[in-house]
Amino acid sequence: MENKRRAFLKKAGAITAGLGVLPFISLDAFSKEKEIQSCSPCTLDYYGEGPFYTQNPPLLSNDQLAKSSEAGERMIISGRVTNLDCTEFIADAVIDIWHADDSGAYDNSGYNLRGKVKSNSQGYYLFETIKPGKYLNGSKFRPSHIHFKITAPGKSVLTTQLYFDGDSSIPNDAAASIKSGTYDASDRIISLTKKNSKWEGTWDIVVAGDGETIDVGTSISHIDKGMIYSLFPNPFKKELTVKFGIFKPSNVTLAMYDITGKRVDYLEKGQLEAGKYELNWKPKGSLNTGHYFVALTINDLQVQYLKVLKV
Repeated sequence: MENKRRAFLKKAGAITAGLGVLPFISLDAFSKEKEIQSCSPCTLDYYGEGPFYTQNPPLLSNDQLAKSSEAGERMIISGRVTNLDCTEFIADAVIDIWHADDSGAYDNSGYNLRGKVKSNSQGYYLFETIKPGKYLNGSKFRPSHIHFKITAPGKSVLTTQLYFDGDSSIPNDAAASIKSGTYDASDRIISLTKKNSKWEGTWDIVVAGDGETIDVGTSISHIDKGMIYSLFPNPFKKELTVKFGIFKPSNVTLAMYDITGKRVDYLEKGQLEAGKYELNWKPKGSLNTGHYFVALTINDLQVQYLKVLKV
């Protein structure tokens, strides 16, 4: 491993008295962190599982819900499964997934676009599929959506649906338009970003369950501790550059995990002063192509993770 860190912007000045403002943090960074740090229990969907569920779907092979030959725009959904107050990540949660094909039709005789994944040993999950097509529900089109049944070990099943920001059918949909109460869909409408011809979205699943402690009484991410600003290039081939910020002198660990939750390598480990940092990382040996997660831990608290693709 080549791990050459250099501070590219040290602490810009003293913390503003009474306000706790760190001058080097951009408004954009605050905006992104605000999205990351929310902890809202996953709600039920008004339509439940709908009429197209098929029992006993298979466990996905290589996290591929859609075959490579499946028509439609490719899409990758990933996230982390945590307990109801986001203090613990949950491993081995079963995530049952199904949705319509590009034309809006379901396979009701087989298991096309149907399958299960499990959250790995760090609570992360990922699957690749195609963006579901819309179909008429009475006189209106239902927005593009993915069905989920989520079961933490030893807990009851939570059935819901995931929607996508900017879908013109959401405002008039009986389920996706609900903004409060038991069926509130607000936190189940996620943004998608186009990367290398594939849409990518992140959805952290918050459900009842027992897991491994993240930090007692706190949420997953903390703007007062630090954050990962960027991973590039993403996808990467031989070398990965990571930019991250530490907001107070801390014991810091930056580690990469594979899709099973196994730690691949430490990118950074040790005591750091407050500041912005940049490091260039190369794998020690050969690294398989695929998806990985880079996680930032500060004083034994994992504050953030980002997904990266090795090609």
